[in-house]
Amino acid sequence: MKIFGLIGRSLGHSFSQRWFTDKFKQEGLEFHRYDLFELSDVEELIALLRDTSGLSGLNVTIPYKRTVMPLLDEIDPMAAAVGAVNTIALRDGRTIGYNTDVAGFRGTLLPMLQGSKPRALVLGSGGASRAVAFVLREQGIKFRVVSRSRERGDLTWDLLDPTVVKVSKLIINTTPLGMHPEVDACPDLPYDAIGPDHLLMDLIYNPGKTSFLRQGEAHGASTVNGQSMLELQAEEAWRIWNS
Repeated sequence: MKIFGLIGRSLGHSFSQRWFTDKFKQEGLEFHRYDLFELSDVEELIALLRDTSGLSGLNVTIPYKRTVMPLLDEIDPMAAAVGAVNTIALRDGRTIGYNTDVAGFRGTLLPMLQGSKPRALVLGSGGASRAVAFVLREQGIKFRVVSRSRERGDLTWDLLDPTVVKVSKLIINTTPLGMHPEVDACPDLPYDAIGPDHLLMDLIYNPGKTSFLRQGEAHGASTVNGQSMLELQAEEAWRIWNS
C-alpha cells in the first residue's frame, strides 16, 4: 500500500483527494491511497513530518506552504526561489520540498496571453501568490502585489483605486476570498474600472465561478478559474513522486 496525502488546515473543499483517487484507478494502482491530513497548528505539522515512514508523498495547502519549509530536509531550488512548498517527496527517509504551483500557473496563463505582456495585479501575498509572482517575473510581466501590509506587498487594499485597476489588464486573485462555503465574498476592488480588455484569473476552483469572476464578466472581462492550474500542478506532483 502506498499512501499519499494533503496537508492543510481546512480540507473540506479539497479537489486533490478525488483527483488522485481517480488517477490511481486510471493507472490500475489499486493499492494506492490518498488521505487528507487536517492539521490545526504547527505542532501537529511537526509531529506528522517527524514520522513519515508510512507515506509516499504529500501535497501542502493553506496555511502551511511557507511554514513547512524549515521543517524539511531539502528544498528544491525552484521552491527555494519561490519561497513556498506545495509538494513533498519522500526519498530514503528524507523529505524534499517542491513547488508545482509554478508549472500549474504557467501552463494556465501562457495560452491566455498569447505572447502579450499586460501589466498585472496580484491580489494576496501568501504561498500561492509567490508562485504567481515567480511566473510573472519569468515572463517579463510587470506587476504589483496587493496585501494588507506594505511589508508583504507593493500596495495595500486602500490604495487600489480605479486608475490602478484600469491600467492593470491582468488581475490574479490568490486570496481565499470567494472560496466555498463563503461564496459571496470577493476582493475589494473598484470593479467599474474593469473592461473588455481585462483578464481576471482566480486560483479558486470551488465554486467554478467566484463572485470576483462574475463581477469581472459583468464588466466585459475575460475570466478563468483555478481548475486548470490545479490539474496541471497535480500532474507535476505525480511526476515528481514517480521520478
